[in-house]
Amino acid sequence: MKIGIAGDHAGFEQKNELLKQLSEEGYTVVDYGAFKYDPGDDYPDVVLPLARAIASGEVDKGIAVCGSGVGVSIAANKIAGVRAALINETYSAHQGVEHDAMNLLCMGGRVMGTVLMLELSRAFLNAHYLGEERFQRRLDKVNALENKS
Repeated sequence: MKIGIAGDHAGFEQKNELLKQLSEEGYTVVDYGAFKYDPGDDYPDVVLPLARAIASGEVDKGIAVCGSGVGVSIAANKIAGVRAALINETYSAHQGVEHDAMNLLCMGGRVMGTVLMLELSRAFLNAHYLGEERFQRRLDKVNALENKS
């Protein structure tokens, strides 16, 4: 599985640690930035290249980190084909994929530690969309909304 990862200044250290850990676990991880710590950077500038890579199929799933996780989630969801969510606990990390085809995990570098982020990342990455009729019906409705925009 090919994963994309991104983090702004508030998630820079956690992003780098996740990249290292997931690479060591055998994942192919593509870093979309930030590539250096810059307290003046803006989360849309780091997450949009990752979101576009997810939408185009360049990567299978993505992980994004900013201060709270809210900003990267909002920005990424502006890209058609991206289903990003702010996740703080394990159940939603896998259920969001299984039921809602979530393809971008968003987390807050200022509100959770790296150990929890790694646990959530593993749950997210190991989950697969179930595609049951009710889940697909709902996803089709979301896609229709996106196509109207």
